[in-house]
Amino acid sequence: MAEKIKQTAGREQADGRSKITVNIYYTGTNGNARAFAEEMESGGTADAIRAEKGNLRYEYFFPMGDSETVLLIDQWESQEAIDAHHASPMMAEIARLREKYDLHMKIERFVSDTAGVPETDKQFIRN
Repeated sequence: MAEKIKQTAGREQADGRSKITVNIYYTGTNGNARAFAEEMESGGTADAIRAEKGNLRYEYFFPMGDSETVLLIDQWESQEAIDAHHASPMMAEIARLREKYDLHMKIERFVSDTAGVPETDKQFIRN
């Protein structure tokens, strides 16, 4: 996965296009958010999304201080790729699982900085 992200980052710099990253926080009760993520993975839905044109990253993370929340980092090449994803039959399956697990969502959306990491910040990064 890291190799794919590095390749994408290089392509972004080369063509000047910004990537769009969407952080989705799924919150439920009684372990439902984690069960949702596990079913997305085991049922093949997450892999199908990763295979969609324009998807760069689709990964679940579990916050250490909140056992009832799952963070999905979802990254796309363009808004057009997101729109195609939202129009796909995949969204019906995601909606079904969200309902099944009674999840609530908080969304953060980021557009990449095509200029890269400022020189003033590089001193804090260990490669």
